[in-house]
Amino acid sequence: MMKAFSLEGRTALVTGSSQGIGLALAGGLHAAGAQVFCHGLPQRPSDFPDWAGYLSCDLCAPNAPAELVASAFAKAPNLDTLICNAGSFFDVPFLEMTRERWDKTVQLNMASVFFTAQAFAQRLVAEKRGGSIVITSSTNGFQAEADSCAYDASKGALVMLTKSLAVALADHGIRVNGVAPGLIKTPLTSQLQDSQVQHYEKKILLGRLGVPEDVAGAAVFLCSDAAGYITGETIIIDGGLTTWQIGRR
Repeated sequence: MMKAFSLEGRTALVTGSSQGIGLALAGGLHAAGAQVFCHGLPQRPSDFPDWAGYLSCDLCAPNAPAELVASAFAKAPNLDTLICNAGSFFDVPFLEMTRERWDKTVQLNMASVFFTAQAFAQRLVAEKRGGSIVITSSTNGFQAEADSCAYDASKGALVMLTKSLAVALADHGIRVNGVAPGLIKTPLTSQLQDSQVQHYEKKILLGRLGVPEDVAGAAVFLCSDAAGYITGETIIIDGGLTTWQIGRR
């Protein structure tokens, strides 16, 4: 039964995986036996893991998602697993929000996910092959945060996009699921002050902020045969942050 959790023989592309959660997701897939191609905006970092292929592009460019997927298939025609993890935070307080920041959020966090998944699925459908897609959302897709309107909206959209793509691709043997990390120690959360960290640790049932590796296990599971009867679901990975209302005093 444990072989059901193995990804041996699989080949995966993980967007937004030059650091943080994305790199941990890629590492988890590799540890489970998959061949992995990572993606980032900068060129391949000099200290990047030897086991990973690396593709570089700016997913905000209109044709970049399709070009990235085409490059991945050129290197690995048997590509059958996709994790759409690329995303970022560009918000300022609502009354100060600009159209430029809104559009950048929508383009990277939503549109690039849609069109990367589309290009990937088009190839698999044309070849009559099944596969798996995992989309990284956030607890912000379920609960709002101050000064985070565009980001919250984009992550909420990904929760529904996961369901919609699951419906669209089920007949083609392509499963679509999601992971929704909570407060994870990444470059995005590195600016939190100690007092803020202490506040959140009182709210999180498991008493600590997560680390990127905490997200990897769920993603590996969702990509594996062990999750072969799961599609359209988003797993919240937050240490219990969204489970209770008040938290410790």
